[in-house]
Amino acid sequence: MSDFDFAKQALKKRRDELAARVSSIDTALQAPLSADFEEQAGDLEGQEQLEGLEAAAFKEIIAIDAALHRIASGTYGLCVKCGEAIAPKRLEAVPTATTCVSCKA
Repeated sequence: MSDFDFAKQALKKRRDELAARVSSIDTALQAPLSADFEEQAGDLEGQEQLEGLEAAAFKEIIAIDAALHRIASGTYGLCVKCGEAIAPKRLEAVPTATTCVSCKA
């Protein structure tokens, strides 16, 4: 087992969770609006919130896919700015991190 197999498994699990969330949000967004105009205003506000949650989920999925690609290519855990190793504690806290703490600051 490589050093990053645990991270790979955790990232894939999180990606699956996000994909399920996106699917659930898509189902909710496809629900018809209420016939009552006042209720439609509330429905539309709720849809805007769901769209925001969906966008955030997609953004995280993209970051996870990039991290999985870095694991596959052997560059995971290396800072994209300075090339130094990213601290294991940082990767544990933020598995999609692309920079070390020094370069992030």
